[in-house]
Amino acid sequence: QVQLVESGGGLVQAGGSLRVSCIVSGRMSSINYMSWYRQAPGKVRDLVAMITRTDSTTYSDSVKGRFTISRDNAKNMVYLQMNDLKSEDTAVYYCAARSLLTTYWGLGTQVTVSS
Repeated sequence: QVQLVESGGGLVQAGGSLRVSCIVSGRMSSINYMSWYRQAPGKVRDLVAMITRTDSTTYSDSVKGRFTISRDNAKNMVYLQMNDLKSEDTAVYYCAARSLLTTYWGLGTQVTVSS
């Protein structure tokens, strides 16, 4: 089992920055890659960014160049640095850990961008 807890969400003005964090605990050896997803009201949950064991990263087109995913293995943390935030970035942000057979999810942290 893997447990994920997100933190760092909040209210920020458009153009501002915010960093959300995810602390990972449990069977770390089973995790193949870590991801951040987001879900806005009335919309599906979308992939925002992903980082593999070898630190290869992938981003959705909507955040490329503005968001950065990173990890600190010593602290069992995964981060999402968000710059130049836009109102359309408003959503609940979820941390996810993918193992061979399943995906583990955190409860999410709300990010609200005011215009």
